[in-house]
Amino acid sequence: MTAPALTRGQSWALVLAATFTMTISYIDRQALAVLAPTITRELRLSETQYGLLASAFSLAYLIGAPFAGRWIDRVGARRGLLAAVLVWTAAAGLHALAPGFGALVVFRVLLGFAESPSFPGASQVVHRALSPGDRPRGVGVLFTGSSIGSMIAPPIAVALLGVFGWRGALLVSALSGLVWVPLWMGVAWRSPGREVLDAAPEPAELTAAGEAWSAWRSPAVRRTLALIIASSPAIGFVLTWSAKYLVRAWGVTQVGVAAFIWLPPLMFDVGSVAFGDLSARLAKHPSNARGGTHPALIAASASLAVGATLAMTAATSPWMAMGFAGAAMFGGGGTYAMITADMLARIPARGVSTAGGWCASAQALAFVVANPLIGRGVEAYGGYRQVLAALALWVVPGTLAWLVWPRVPPVRAG
Repeated sequence: MTAPALTRGQSWALVLAATFTMTISYIDRQALAVLAPTITRELRLSETQYGLLASAFSLAYLIGAPFAGRWIDRVGARRGLLAAVLVWTAAAGLHALAPGFGALVVFRVLLGFAESPSFPGASQVVHRALSPGDRPRGVGVLFTGSSIGSMIAPPIAVALLGVFGWRGALLVSALSGLVWVPLWMGVAWRSPGREVLDAAPEPAELTAAGEAWSAWRSPAVRRTLALIIASSPAIGFVLTWSAKYLVRAWGVTQVGVAAFIWLPPLMFDVGSVAFGDLSARLAKHPSNARGGTHPALIAASASLAVGATLAMTAATSPWMAMGFAGAAMFGGGGTYAMITADMLARIPARGVSTAGGWCASAQALAFVVANPLIGRGVEAYGGYRQVLAALALWVVPGTLAWLVWPRVPPVRAG
């Protein structure tokens, strides 16, 4: 049965609700990163242990995301996202009970598995709710959800820290997921949103989905994974290490970090929306014969990310450092949005969530490897300059791989 048509307002209401899902997920996962200077001091964790702690979440996300994508493709984003948010809210709340490093590792693993359906589910919402011409913009908006969460987590966590201590701050921030539930029920459980999200794929799409859409079989997915793995460590550094970087490198207090680390996530938002809109405008430009994202835009966004990350090594104040970090995140946000939209344009609708799961898994893999290395690098060099230089240069090979990788043609609109 054909799903009823959505108005433009109804389509974007679904997309914004899915974007809010990403916001909630990042509030839950970033609360620990924001309070890391306090938590690591009170629990006597080393820099390397903190890096391993960050990797525990990413490892679970890495393993869970491909399976979560397949699961979302089968049960649908309407039900799948609701179940995921309820489970990860409970997992995030458990962090407040951790007596030490081992328990925190276990709870981070639980949270990683529980949050793994978030991006695959949100990707499916964008694909089903929006027309092909609007999807690059929708993907750009979707990526703002994660950075909004990263942006508002610091003031929330720091404010709660002053009232409840770090344990109470983690518990109260975890309850933010319950705010999302009535919103999702309001837009996704009512007609015509319910019918659109639950619409069965066409037989041809089901046949294509039988290929499992593994990263190893789809060229569109493989080239996307290459650039995600290259760009994620630098982005992950800003999201996971900024509070500790400001405290160690610039002498900022735990409370004071909230005044600085809102800027890079905001710039990630601006970059993802701006480049997403520009990509939609240039998708059918005569110079872009293969459709999708214009290669020149990827070259521009990646170059900005590399240059700005390198510039952080020459910063002379915490504001200058965060300004360069913001410029890097502007480029990184644009890169993420554009390569994701390009990939989704080149795979059948039935495989969208599975492909999204592989992308989330690739990002998690990059975090799993990078975070302990960052911790060891900081301990070995006594600072962050060499680490930042390495993160910047790592972006280059993946960008070149994406640019030269043969591009399959976009699938038919649907």
